[in-house]
Amino acid sequence: MSIAEFRAGIGANLATIRGLRVAVEIPDNPSPPIAIVALQQVSYDGAFAGGLTEYQFAVSVIVGRAAEREAQRRLDAYIGTGVGGVKKAIESDRTLGGSAYDVRVSEMTQVGSVSLGDATYLACDFIVTVYAE
Repeated sequence: MSIAEFRAGIGANLATIRGLRVAVEIPDNPSPPIAIVALQQVSYDGAFAGGLTEYQFAVSVIVGRAAEREAQRRLDAYIGTGVGGVKKAIESDRTLGGSAYDVRVSEMTQVGSVSLGDATYLACDFIVTVYAE
């Protein structure tokens, strides 16, 4: 099991959301709407004999120019818990293709603006924890 496999599994689950691009490596020039999967933290030795490691990822979702009304509606849909929502998509295959014990989206944070080049976009971050050996 590797970090690249976890990113790929999260990306594959996110790819089920219609119209959302997915980057499992941080892109030089992202094109919204896009979800970017990035490793944030690793916690070792979560069980006896080091049998559990927790990998925390941030999934940044960038939807469109901050001034566009449609951008807020699109972000609301991704934040929701139903079909088309990031949480439901990521947790649709809890083993990430067999590479993990479990995956959990615990929170959405930091709704706000992000600057890319000369434009300002609306974005948010989801915190994803992967439980694996």
